[in-house]
Amino acid sequence: MKIYTIGFTKTSAENFFRRISNSNVKKIVDVRLNNVSQLAGFAKRDDLKYFAKEISGASYEHLVSLAPQQGMLDAYKKEKGEWIKYEQEFMGLMRKRRIENLDKKIFDSACLLCSEDKPHYCHRRLVAEYLKDAWGDVEVVHL
Repeated sequence: MKIYTIGFTKTSAENFFRRISNSNVKKIVDVRLNNVSQLAGFAKRDDLKYFAKEISGASYEHLVSLAPQQGMLDAYKKEKGEWIKYEQEFMGLMRKRRIENLDKKIFDSACLLCSEDKPHYCHRRLVAEYLKDAWGDVEVVHL
């Protein structure tokens, strides 16, 4: 199984949807806590759902169970917390939520979406790696 990841900041809608279309993505799985912010531009929930289907033929699903908690996110982003602490807390949250028990069909040819342009310091990478470790038969591809 392949799980893709993508961020929408620092890119154009054209580039974003080209990457989605050129891959084998069948569904965009939104892992953001807040997916309706005006700052999201073309990646606001309703717009993204429409564009994904019309441009790439991909469906859209928002899974807040794969998002960090607000306090955790604020401590890292707003209070300039350390990545390693955020990563440890988020990994613990995924274990607590037992995300490995989610239906694998949700993730087959799916692309985890978050805002960060690169996966290095983004929780979407952590979600993908957690599922890879739990399931074993997963290839993670960062678009």
